[in-house]
Formats: sequence, C-alpha cells, structure tokens
Amino acid sequence: MDKIPSVDLRDFLSDNPERKQKFVNEIGKAYEEIGFVALKGHFLDDQLVDDLYGEVKNFFELPTETKQNYEIPGIGGQRGYVGFGKETAKGFKKGDLKEFWHFGQYVSDDSKYKSEYPDNVVVDELPKFNEVGKEAYQMLEKTGKYVLRALALYLGLDEFYFDDKIAEGNSILRPIHYPPITQEPDDAVRAAAHGDINLITLLMGSQGKGLQVQNHKGEWIDAIAEPDELMINVGDMLSRHTNNKLKSTIHRVVNPPRELWGTSRYSIPFFMHPVSEMSLNALENCVDENNPKLYEDTTAGEFLHERLIELGLIKK
Repeated sequence: MDKIPSVDLRDFLSDNPERKQKFVNEIGKAYEEIGFVALKGHFLDDQLVDDLYGEVKNFFELPTETKQNYEIPGIGGQRGYVGFGKETAKGFKKGDLKEFWHFGQYVSDDSKYKSEYPDNVVVDELPKFNEVGKEAYQMLEKTGKYVLRALALYLGLDEFYFDDKIAEGNSILRPIHYPPITQEPDDAVRAAAHGDINLITLLMGSQGKGLQVQNHKGEWIDAIAEPDELMINVGDMLSRHTNNKLKSTIHRVVNPPRELWGTSRYSIPFFMHPVSEMSLNALENCVDENNPKLYEDTTAGEFLHERLIELGLIKK
C-alpha cells in the first residue's frame, strides 16, 4: 500500500446499515494493512480548529523562561510543558527537535481517577488557552469513541466493548511545536521513527509534508491529510490487544528541505488511552493456530509506565 486510505465517519453515524458496515469494513481493512486512515466527518469544526492553533502558537511564542514555569517536575511530563529536545524515541539517543504541551483527562472531584491523574496546568498569560484546549480534547475523544465502536464490530465484539474502558481514560492532547532549524541537526529529526503507546491516535496538522509512515514492505510513504481530515492510527496497546491483527505502524516526522529550515511546524495529536486497569491480554478471537499469542499479558497502566521510562520521561 502506497497511500493512506480515506474514510468518512458520517457513514458510520448514518442510519443506513450498509453505509455503517462499509465504514467498518474500510477502516478495519486499512488498519490490518497499513495501520493509518485519513478521517473525514469528525466532531471538530473549523472555528475550533482555528482557535486551537491560534492559542497553541500564542503559547509557544511566549519567552522560554515563561514556558519553563509550566514544566511540572515528578509527573513524567503528563501535564503542562515539556521543553525542546527532552523526549527521545525508543532506541534513539538524540532528543527529538520539538517542544510540546499536554492537556489530560477532565474528571470530577468524586471520580476514582481524581487522585491518579495530575491536574491540568493553567496558563495565566493566555485566558482562552485552557478553555479551547478542553473543548478540542472532548471533541477528539468523542470522535475516537466512534472509531473504536467501528473497530469493535470489525473484531466481532459488542459495538460498545471499548466504551467503559475509555470513559475517563488516561488520554492526552499534545500540541507540538517543531521550531525552525537553526543549525545542522546532527542526525536528530523532528520526531524519530516510533510507534505510539496508546489505543489510537487522532492527529491534527498533517496537511503538509513531514509525517511519513512505514508500509509492510519497509518503504516510507508520505501521510498527507486533506484540510478537513484527521489522520488516525493504531497504537501499540490496540495492536497488543488484537494480537497484531490491527497494526501499530512505525512513523516519523522528517526535517524539511534546507530551504524551509526557517519555518515552524505545528501538529496536535490526541493519544487515546484507556483506564489503567484495562487488560491488554490478546483477545480470544484474535488467537488461533495460524496466529499464536505474541505478547505477554499486561495492563494499560503497566505498559504505559514501562514505555514512559523508555522515552526518558520517567527516570528509573
């Protein structure tokens, strides 16, 4: 496969059973073959997207010392600001050429996860930053819920199988700034080749060249979305849970051509995580004689902790 397939969530949301099944088949096939789709018909409207990008650019244009005030020690970068070059892809020594922010799950005071999740960090200098971030988080979470319902049907599960596992899940919205490149990068790239940790990732900001996906032949192909599309890919948690039936695909963000080194790039992924106690054990109907069990049993919380250590965000 040399192109990312495009699907339309409105097919799944329609009252027409044939259109709904068409979406289930298309997204399931794409996730078996390449692990990525470009999705139209999501719940983000143009105004919200414009507002979010505006607030994100305002934040990253703040002085470095101001941004560093929002870097919270001891929480593995799960909320607030993470400075330039601090995250390193698994298996790489060079830090990625990026800085980013994390919005996390919004829970009520009486939620059992209130003590488990760090509080979101409020940016005093930008009154609308947190409000816009919260609205985008919730619309992306809503979109992801319907994608997972389609995948549940594709896997032969109850349509609502994932609903209680992602309700109050440990999901993260990550606005990323890849600053202009001012000197020879010395082997560092904007985001080194990696697979995502979570169930699925919903990515805003892949409308230009930069994001590349490795297909099953080992070839790197450009993943470029239309203006009204999100790029959505399978993460390692879902791949483990389905015994690799749905593929978590290696991807990267390459540096631009030298003539564009002076430009910034922004992208905003939403990493959809379940609650920490979700079992990632291989689903029974994804294991048979031809597809033996590939992974050890674990939970989402255990797997996340292990990967944050590998990324250098949590120190042993």
